[in-house]
Amino acid sequence: MKIYTKGGDTGETGLYGGERVSKDDLRVWTYGTVDECNAVLGVALVDIDDVQIAEVIARVQSELFLVGADLATPLTKGDVVPRVTSTLTEALEAEIDRFEEELPPLRNFILPGGRRAGSMLHQARAVCRRAERHLATLAQRDEINPEVLRYVNRLSDHLFVVARVVNHRAGTPEPIWRRPE
Repeated sequence: MKIYTKGGDTGETGLYGGERVSKDDLRVWTYGTVDECNAVLGVALVDIDDVQIAEVIARVQSELFLVGADLATPLTKGDVVPRVTSTLTEALEAEIDRFEEELPPLRNFILPGGRRAGSMLHQARAVCRRAERHLATLAQRDEINPEVLRYVNRLSDHLFVVARVVNHRAGTPEPIWRRPE
């Protein structure tokens, strides 16, 4: 099977179910940004030695693939692909709660940084927030699975906490934001 189809040579791409849309369609921007977040997580994973955290990131990558498939398949096509469910969002919440128990409470704003893996997780969080903004706009235009928006919102919080855990477990201080003079 060839990787190229030539179907996008005119600036269009196919959604799951056959509908053709412009490659700059908001839906494509949205699931493309989810894919970008997934790619950043892959880069972060290279530098994560902590087995528990590596398993968490690998699971989230699989979940993001599901998010992308959900977004690439209009709801009018039904459940021809697995859809994001509240179970995934609730699992993120439970993990956030468990990880926060080992972290010192935040008393200041922190800057993205620390270890390379922690920094990459902060970058993934920022990309996730961009995906969330695209999703919010897309939801005003098209009917989407509402659980996708909840999941992506929670994922950005999750990535923030996991970045902190990576730095904390490595004994690397988090950069504190200081007001410019």
